[in-house]
Parts: sequence; C-alpha cells; structure tokens
Amino acid sequence: MSLADTVDLTALARWGDRTGLTGPISDVRPVGGGTQNVVLRLTWGDRDLVLRRPPEHPRPGSNATMAREIRVLSALAGTGVPHPGFVAGCTDTDVLGVVFYLMDAVDGDNPGASVGSLYRTGPSARRAAALDTATALARLAAVDHEAIGLGDLGRPAGFLERQVQRWLDHLASYDGVPGYPGHRLPHIDELAAWLRAHRPEQSRPGLVHGDYHLNNVLLDPVEPRVAAIVDWEMCTVGDPLLDLGWLLVTWPDRPGPLAGAALAELGGLPEPAELVETYARGSDRDLSAIDWYTVLAGFKLAIVIEGTHARAHAGQADPATGDHLHRAAVDRLEHVARLAGL
Repeated sequence: MSLADTVDLTALARWGDRTGLTGPISDVRPVGGGTQNVVLRLTWGDRDLVLRRPPEHPRPGSNATMAREIRVLSALAGTGVPHPGFVAGCTDTDVLGVVFYLMDAVDGDNPGASVGSLYRTGPSARRAAALDTATALARLAAVDHEAIGLGDLGRPAGFLERQVQRWLDHLASYDGVPGYPGHRLPHIDELAAWLRAHRPEQSRPGLVHGDYHLNNVLLDPVEPRVAAIVDWEMCTVGDPLLDLGWLLVTWPDRPGPLAGAALAELGGLPEPAELVETYARGSDRDLSAIDWYTVLAGFKLAIVIEGTHARAHAGQADPATGDHLHRAAVDRLEHVARLAGL
C-alpha cells in the first residue's frame, strides 16, 4: 500500500494552509508496523510531525476514536504527563475522508521494537527508565480530568462493577465468528466469580489510558525516562488503578509473549513489586488491592487478544498470529489464576 492510498498530500497541504501550517510537506514515511491505524512521520516546513489517521479501511468507530484522541492529547498539554504535543486536528471528513490529527514527533526508543545505546549498554538506565513507567502512570492518574475539560470522557460511576460482565459478553461475541469453535481459555468462570466476590471499593475517578504497557511508551534516548506515552485511543475516565494492573500483568519479568521484548531481553528490569512501590511514591491512592486490579487486567487482556484467534478461524487474521495470541491469553490467565489463589 502506497502513501497515496492513505493520505492525499495535496489535500493535506491545502488544509494546512487554512490551519496555519506553512511550508512544503516532505520526507513522508510510515511509523511502526501495526495495522490498527495509519501513522506517518513527515517534515512540514521546518517542523518534524507525526500524522495519525484510521486504517485504509476504517472500522465503524474509527473516526470517533480519532476525535477522542484529539480531545485527550489537546487536553493533556501542561499537565506534566509525558505525551506527544498536539499540533492540529481535523474532524471534517471532506478533507482526507477520515478524521486525522498531527502531533509533534518524539524521538524515543520503543521498548517493544528496539532501544538505543543508552539502554543496550547501561543496566542502570534500563532499570531507571522502567521504573519511570510507573512514575509517569502515577502522574496521569493524578490529573484533575474535570479541570482540563475531560469530565464527560467516560462513565466512572460503576466502572469496576461493569468490568466482569462486559468482558464475558465480549468473549461470548466471538461465538458469532465463522469457524470459531468456542473459547478454550482456562479459569474464565472461576476468575469471574473471584473478581466479583473480591471487588474492592472503587478508587476515585481519574484518567485511564486503557492499554498501558511497555510497547505504548517511548523512552528518551539520552536520559533514562519516559519521553512520551502513546496510543491514547482507549483513554477514558474510570478507575486509574486498572492501568497499573495492566502494566503489571504485561510486565516482562518472566518468560512468555509479553510487551517490551527489546528491553526485556537485555535484562535488569525491576520486579513488579518495585513498580508498585514507585507508583505509590507518586500517588496517594490505596494500593492494598492491587492484586485484584492485576487479575482483572489479565482477565480482560486474555479476552481481548483471544479475538484475533477467533478471527483467524474465519480467515480474517493471520493464523500464526492468532495461535501466538491464544497462547499468550492462556499464559496470562494461568498467571492471574495463581495470583488469585485458584
């Protein structure tokens, strides 16, 4: 697929003129290898920018998702949360056929793909940057979402109460995928019962990234810290401790198909308990039930990635990827079942 198939640069330049972006557009190149959205890095005049838009064949909610990202990124300015700076967005689908936006390019290492010399040669740098993922997450949870205009972004009331049934229903929806024989995921019913029986009092509402793991941060190549949190498409207002649970359940402290492979294979990362301690130093939230949030995160993660396995049965996803993610789902469910004492 060529760039011309995804972005009409002439139309983009005309829109830019009206928006105040000046100079020629050049050096356009794709970023990353994902299929969820189109991400292009480009030079616009003397600015280094990134354009993000839905995939070539947008899903029904793709434009709404992009509009949500525009709203979140623009609101985060000045909060101290590391994120790409928002430049401009367009919700008028007459311009490119889809909603899109531009953000400042961030020079950083993605722990899931490759890391630079700072992290390849320095175990202390790997440890410091890894711990900073928890610090950055605590900063996000501390943001007053109402003060920055995101008070209506989600439905925080009953957030935790809704989770188990929501994801059980999501798993049941795969039965409608042609060829899918039904899930063979372990511990689903036992974990659902445990989660319901042990649900803690919900933490005060705050911003939830929704997919916080090592693959969704960029590490500063010069100073061992998080340069930016990326991929805000699942951001909502709910219980922020679910983000910490998500970071813990995806943490590459054990063999398995987890996030952050490029960083993890070098070794020297902190243990999950150290992430909790680091988060606690930057937060006044009660972390006594963090195991429950970790179990919920593993339950949800397994169900989400099992969807690719289901679609692979219908020829809608690569079979090898589907099998890989099914094994990852089983691995995480086994892990959180042990954590729950099942």
